[in-house]
Amino acid sequence: MEGGGIPVGTVVLIEEDKYGTYAKLLLKYFLAEGIVSGHSLIVASQDSDCENLVRELPAPVQLDDSVRTSDSDDKMTIAWRYQNMRVVQSSPTSTSFGHNYDLTKSLDAEILKAADVCYWTGCTGYGQSESRFTNPAYYDLLCTIHNKIEEGQFGVAASPEKRNILRTAVHSVGSPLWTEETHVSSYQQKSDLALFFYCLRSLIRSAYAVCVLTLPSHLFQETSIIKRLEHLCDASVRLESFAGSEKETNPVYKDYHGLFHINQLPAINTLMSHVPESFDLAFKLRRKRFLIEKLHLPPELQETTQREQDDLPSLASGICGVQTRSILDF
Repeated sequence: MEGGGIPVGTVVLIEEDKYGTYAKLLLKYFLAEGIVSGHSLIVASQDSDCENLVRELPAPVQLDDSVRTSDSDDKMTIAWRYQNMRVVQSSPTSTSFGHNYDLTKSLDAEILKAADVCYWTGCTGYGQSESRFTNPAYYDLLCTIHNKIEEGQFGVAASPEKRNILRTAVHSVGSPLWTEETHVSSYQQKSDLALFFYCLRSLIRSAYAVCVLTLPSHLFQETSIIKRLEHLCDASVRLESFAGSEKETNPVYKDYHGLFHINQLPAINTLMSHVPESFDLAFKLRRKRFLIEKLHLPPELQETTQREQDDLPSLASGICGVQTRSILDF
């Protein structure tokens, strides 16, 4: 992912936050970029209405001064003592890639109508005779993706003149709504999920396609299955929302809505994946945009001053002032 974008032929796993709000937002960004770029889409879910998900995609905007300064709460007056200090780049990457989107506006209906979008919301009739899956939904989705790759000529053998990219978005895979039969054991469900990830990665790797899945990992009690699924993907990230946790009221995280954890990065045609400058990332949702930034601690001038004053002996009342320290980064 160095330089921006998802490498062609890779599978990206997003472990959802507790309420799934921010993971769905990232999935919308992925789909919106595909429509704006003229790519074909497959939208799959058994938790949400796929057509409503596409209708809610944000509209692209031009990156100009009005967009950069649209959020007034991002402005901050710098004290004179810090004006000559080195400016820290908050964005995890210094390159500009793709388009920018306005979350308050939706894509034009005519653009959505002209886009090549395939919806999958459940079993469409593919047989289970040769399948090793206990849950037919996983096999049916794999058949849908395979047929789309064949019919749309997204395979590696396709002619360069007709070559395009297929984007597949799978929302909340592995949730309880993906299992209709209650008699299926927990072991069979985990086995089906791992087999689905293995077959999906094989399909995507052999085509001009990319896939992004969201997984409600907080619903799985065993961490071993989550680690196995992460290993079966090319890249994996996890969203930790502050909603409903102690961090929501912690003043250290007052400028953010959650933490962005990088579990695994892709290593394509290399022995080692790209290593970013910092793994300490946080995200925040503004009115018009969703931002992922490097995590910085806010200055604690008042708390530090009070703490150092409390540490002074009582006979030091004649001292005119106390030199304070401010914690900017760690």
